[in-house]
Amino acid sequence: MLLGIILMVTLFIILSYVLSWIRYFNSLDPRLGQSTWRWSYDYPVIGLRDFSDLDDKEFVKLRRKRNRIITLMYSIVLIMFMLSMSLLSEIMIFFLA
Repeated sequence: MLLGIILMVTLFIILSYVLSWIRYFNSLDPRLGQSTWRWSYDYPVIGLRDFSDLDDKEFVKLRRKRNRIITLMYSIVLIMFMLSMSLLSEIMIFFLA
């Protein structure tokens, strides 16, 4: 149970660090928006110009870096969820057994 708590605290610290990187990438270009939980896609949107690698290389590189960080954030959240279920079951077994 102690190991689970230590892992949760460690993952929370890592998640906070990853969220600060997402905020940093969002502040570099206003076209990325301020959303922390949303990926940016390459598909064309009606009324808006689609950015491909030929149009704006730096923006596309920045968007792809941000998307990788967001994917890392989602994987950390998923691991934390599974770990919290394991930790909750250990606590229930400890108190009910």
